[in-house]
Amino acid sequence: MSYRPYQQILRRKSRQIRVGKVLVGGDAPISVQTMTNTPTEDAAATIAQIRRAELAGVDIVRVSCPDEASTAALKEIVHEVNVPVVADIHFHYKRAIEAAQAGAACLRINPGNIGSPERVKEVIKAARDHGCSIRIGVNAGSLERHLLEKYGEPNPEALVESALWHADHLLQNGFDEFKISVKASDVFLAVAAYQQLAEACDHPLHIGITEAGGKRTGTVKSSIGLGSLLWAGIGDTLRVSLSAEPEEEVHVGWDILKSLGIRHRGVKIISCPSCARQGFNVIKTVETLEERLAHIETPLTLSIIGCVVNGPGEALMTDIGVTGGGNNRHMVYHAGKTDHTIQGDAMVDHIVELVEKKAAEIAAAKIEPAAEPQAAE
Repeated sequence: MSYRPYQQILRRKSRQIRVGKVLVGGDAPISVQTMTNTPTEDAAATIAQIRRAELAGVDIVRVSCPDEASTAALKEIVHEVNVPVVADIHFHYKRAIEAAQAGAACLRINPGNIGSPERVKEVIKAARDHGCSIRIGVNAGSLERHLLEKYGEPNPEALVESALWHADHLLQNGFDEFKISVKASDVFLAVAAYQQLAEACDHPLHIGITEAGGKRTGTVKSSIGLGSLLWAGIGDTLRVSLSAEPEEEVHVGWDILKSLGIRHRGVKIISCPSCARQGFNVIKTVETLEERLAHIETPLTLSIIGCVVNGPGEALMTDIGVTGGGNNRHMVYHAGKTDHTIQGDAMVDHIVELVEKKAAEIAAAKIEPAAEPQAAE
């Protein structure tokens, strides 16, 4: 939780729905999603990929279900993983029904692509009967023809009108367990569409910049777009769409949330870009520590600063800190205060040991049982 006025984010008020065991909207934490890229009918490969995403901290995973083989495999996939699974359905309404029967926690659909009102009703019935929620997924690249004719091009107004039009399909059938996304690959278009949609309804919003690109460029685009929305209090669940492995999407999603102080998981490393003043190789040290501390889930902060110019000041704000010094000896800080020095060749192992110990202490403090009340005499 932020503790300075300029760090406060006033989150948009939205209704709350359930995606399996994960609450979305309302006062629930903003959840991090990803999507598998293995053939869904290959259940073993898909399960293995989801488990890697789970280790990275994913809350919800989406899998594509384009055919009967995919929905047939979904039952095993859902049973073998620990996070809710969203079935991605694009055209055939029967795939949505099969996915709901197989245990999907949510159906990602575009009601306009499902077909007739009767088919939409069948999908809604299956979702209701099997406890599924629904995500209405609108993309700039697949807008309805009548909206393209009306607006001339994909624009925020067209995306919002499409989303609300589809939402009305569900509401008319008495179904309100749904969230909405209005994604675009253009950051300006996506952000403007989400801003307008946030003002037009109270449905929970799934935010993302679709087709953002590779690991580096996609991370930058997603950070700009999602960061802008989250800073404005918009967004209840998110996916970072990268041409990279699903766990990379999860890492970036968490880093965005951690950067804004919205959610905290694992070690947040604050490090300098390094310069000629550095007392040790900052870049290599941070790279090694990110890898060796990736298994830690307990939130804590670590500052790695190469020299004394900013090191002591940054250490004031972190649980553990290191500042580069002369003669290959570096100062270690605990809770912002100088504690001891460490030789350079032992520094990385020492930091890992300190962080693991601190994480264990924090975790133990959280689960320590309260003192038993005294019995009345």
